[in-house]
Amino acid sequence: MVQAWFMDDSKEDQRLPHHQNPPKYVDMKELYKKTGVEYFKVNEKDPINDQQLVKLKSDRNYSYEDEITCSEQCLPNYHEKLKNFFTEHLHTDEEIRLVLEGTGYFDVRDSDDLWVRISVGPGDLIIIPAGIYHRFTLDDKAPNVLKRAVFETDCHL
Repeated sequence: MVQAWFMDDSKEDQRLPHHQNPPKYVDMKELYKKTGVEYFKVNEKDPINDQQLVKLKSDRNYSYEDEITCSEQCLPNYHEKLKNFFTEHLHTDEEIRLVLEGTGYFDVRDSDDLWVRISVGPGDLIIIPAGIYHRFTLDDKAPNVLKRAVFETDCHL
């Protein structure tokens, strides 16, 4: 189940939850209002054929998709890639990510320039709008593997 919260300012391990004290959660409607990030839950057992996903892909003209497994065994230059994923950046196109296996965090900056952490797991699909600063990290759960699908209007290799 997806959850989102405002992050603390700690520089500790990026894979930790980084809740404020006390925690300040954000529901998905508030997340959308503050960031433009959209959230959808798709069928965990057969996510790629989920009708909601099929409709999203059609409505938004997504014609390119690929899959990435974030693990030391499967991802070349694993540590370098994770460092790059966690570097704050933005895109000129929206970014759609579907988690197929595992868990992790997407961090997004809100309209007040505060970090909001979004905890994602299997079946969670988020759309990060163009022009919003964000980053990604695995969480501290073992095994430290996340498999995600990427959808775009065209290939950006």
